[in-house]
Amino acid sequence: MKAGARDVVRLPLRIAAGARLHGSPRVVPGRWQAGWPALSAIPSPHSVGCRSWSTAYGRPAGALRFWLRILVSGRFFCRWVAPRRGRDWLVEIFVFEFVTGGGFLGQEIPPPSLLAEGRAMLGALAADFGRLPQVRVTTTCDQRFPLPLPGCQVSEVATPAAWEQEFARLAGRAEWTVVIAPEFDDLLYSSAARALAAGGRLLGPSPAWIALAADKHRTAEALQATGVPVPAGIRLEQGQLLPVRFAYPAVLKRVDGAGSLDVHSIRDATAAGDYGPVPRASRLERQVEGMPASVAVLCGPSGYQALAAGRQKISSDGRFSYQGGCLPLDAARARRARQLALAAMTAVPGAVGYVGVDIVLGDDAAEDVVVEINPRLTTSYVGLRAAYRQNLAQRMLELACGGQPSEEEVTEQVDFDADGTVRCLGASGNVA
Repeated sequence: MKAGARDVVRLPLRIAAGARLHGSPRVVPGRWQAGWPALSAIPSPHSVGCRSWSTAYGRPAGALRFWLRILVSGRFFCRWVAPRRGRDWLVEIFVFEFVTGGGFLGQEIPPPSLLAEGRAMLGALAADFGRLPQVRVTTTCDQRFPLPLPGCQVSEVATPAAWEQEFARLAGRAEWTVVIAPEFDDLLYSSAARALAAGGRLLGPSPAWIALAADKHRTAEALQATGVPVPAGIRLEQGQLLPVRFAYPAVLKRVDGAGSLDVHSIRDATAAGDYGPVPRASRLERQVEGMPASVAVLCGPSGYQALAAGRQKISSDGRFSYQGGCLPLDAARARRARQLALAAMTAVPGAVGYVGVDIVLGDDAAEDVVVEINPRLTTSYVGLRAAYRQNLAQRMLELACGGQPSEEEVTEQVDFDADGTVRCLGASGNVA
């Protein structure tokens, strides 16, 4: 192909791909900050049988195959050009929080603790995405729980049918969908699957990964199989009695629990005998003494980035109610917590987006254990976003698009409550 003809092929491609053709990710000049991955799905030269862009342009058959993949299928026009005509943003992100977003329409009002944590997580993440250039944030809102979300496009829903329709519309239209939902009763799993069925793309774990992590017993078995320390435990089916012979004191929790729901401390064999049949499938595990902590991990195809480890504030009434946290931990314990969290993520690979790892830190590293993995945004996000100078929502998106993990500096000491109240305690140091 002659140089002039080759330029005719190059020009529209440069316009579509953002003028930077070599390397990945491709960036749209003047519309994105440096380093931001464009969300283009344009096939690479390898996908059309060529070794490089120049080879693709130099072979008429390769160039023809390339344009056929884009234009004949309508993939590029329907997904990226037509929806953007008349828009003043490049990327739409649908943030769906189940409790406040209409998931409980037609049912009883959810527990206040779940409602408070849901509001806190949704407000924080929507605000952070909303600060990114050329990004539009959308969400749904149960009319019973109005939410002030400045800069966010909120669709109020009043019936289950209206919610299902609006969810499908927003998930199918958005470039990314973030699902925040409790794990119990498959609410998180079904919401993620619903987003994919609507044609959406998850900025979060896949339904298959959620199914594994949401089952606390399966997760413990998977971690234990790879040498990651977990509390010794057994699975109990609905109607079973607690065993008399067990290493009490122990913790009894539903296998798909969330938000400390239905968690009980069983002091001894006598208390176990008095408990009666378990009402649902549960995990009984040895109660480990130590500091309850958590580590949020940002995940992507290039690896994992562990954020600052923090101490969890847990009630002392035997119900283990989550009340918030404080961070960062002192350097020694933070290092142990982050290493254990990364080991847990390596043991169950394949996650994308934000994942929370709950840990108990003992007197020394030999006593540290992973308690569970939360396959979704956790309430710790409200504290972490205040502790970092960088926008963590942007970092989450970068890693999901193939960006490399990095070490980010914590700039603030933070104490926060489960309802989203945050207190900044000054320059970064050890607060726990």
